Amino acid sequence: MNYDFIIIGAGPCGIFTALEIKKLQPSSSILILEKGNSIKRRICPKRKTDICVGCKPCNITTGFAGAGAYSDGKLSLSPDVGGNLPKYLGYSKTQKLIDYVDDIYLKFGADKKIFGVDKDDEIREIRKKAISGNLKLVECPIRHMGTEEGYNIYSRIEEHLIDIGVDLSFKNPVKDLILNEDKKIIGVVADKEYYSKKVVASVGRDGSDWLRGICLKHGIEVETGDIDIGVRVETRNEIMEELNEAMYESKLIYYSQTFDDKVRTFCANPGGEVSTEYYDNDLAVVNGHSYKSEDLKSENTNFALLVTKHFTKPFNSPIEYGTHIAQLGNMLSGNRVLVQRYGDFKRGRRTTEERLHRNNIVPTLKDAVPGDLSLVLPFRILKSIDEMIEALDNVVPGIASDETLLYGVEVKFYSNRVVVDEYFQSNIEGLYVGGDGAGITRGLMQASVNGVVLGRILTKKGSY
Repeated sequence: MNYDFIIIGAGPCGIFTALEIKKLQPSSSILILEKGNSIKRRICPKRKTDICVGCKPCNITTGFAGAGAYSDGKLSLSPDVGGNLPKYLGYSKTQKLIDYVDDIYLKFGADKKIFGVDKDDEIREIRKKAISGNLKLVECPIRHMGTEEGYNIYSRIEEHLIDIGVDLSFKNPVKDLILNEDKKIIGVVADKEYYSKKVVASVGRDGSDWLRGICLKHGIEVETGDIDIGVRVETRNEIMEELNEAMYESKLIYYSQTFDDKVRTFCANPGGEVSTEYYDNDLAVVNGHSYKSEDLKSENTNFALLVTKHFTKPFNSPIEYGTHIAQLGNMLSGNRVLVQRYGDFKRGRRTTEERLHRNNIVPTLKDAVPGDLSLVLPFRILKSIDEMIEALDNVVPGIASDETLLYGVEVKFYSNRVVVDEYFQSNIEGLYVGGDGAGITRGLMQASVNGVVLGRILTKKGSY
């Protein structure tokens, strides 16, 4: 089974790599290997029954379009948000590529409305409040696809890839790479051996641990990246109304007074729902999503608060570190997600069912277990989250209410940063990497842009 190009992972990076290759070199033979399902088979029973049935692999984190297809589908239209591509490409080139990719999403049916570009007065007032709370407001236009519309858009893209001759192989995880005696890549091992002298590893966060193992086995150079650990916050829409209407997703950064740690808001979902993601080792972590349709929206808004830590030598296991913390939460909750009222969080006491039931804010994650996050998260992270919530209260009065809900643990597994050259090629000749799992991007848009760049590099056509 010989191909011109093999792509590992059918997330945004892999998808847009294939789209760009076919645009520039239509006769190319391309195989995409994906451990999850096709988009139409990515059905999560829990979203209707509130009960996880343990799909293997998880349809939330794996499958065509990756985890982003089931996490609100926000396209960040600024290089300031969603990854490290400006460090590789430069700011202006990254912006041009974002515009290019955005046009493709529009052609496949993305909503033309952009949030954060027509509310200057409101944003100016939010910025003023942020400054008074020692917060930095990062302005980023957002195109919101929504969970259900994102599904429709990626369904069209999947059908288009099939129509233009891309081979898609689902439920077929890659087990290993095939190298020749000169340590050059010549193929991969999945259900059988597939051969190509050009392989793109574009796995998402769910595949980051797999990628780390592959790097260790074959001597692929990596460096310790940052790790993001925190909680998902849930409050009433009324509390977040000003930010939601002006920006849809507000990006706020804070440096804690006690430890000077970076804390940021991430993945806000107005009218959304808190959800659980399950990884291959049955690890349950928290996330959130939101539908496009008003009929499907909830009374709550949720967003992540993530504390960023960068470790130095001899530490080289950020993924294991994040996994260990999440496992502590799973241990206390019976492999589910913990939820705690902010009032209990501040007082160092466990949230009980009784206190949770008298809340005005009703949890959207129905099977979350009331508990105590101080038994899970390190003190440094707890302190930084607490300070961030108090600072946010300057911008969003009421967010520091006793009734605000905190879910844990949220961990972002993109800490395995593969060292690449200017062509996104690893130290293994013919092996190119991109996307979230490689530590290069952190979101739908930059992962998609990364794919376009890889497509142009691999065909040696066009300038990125």
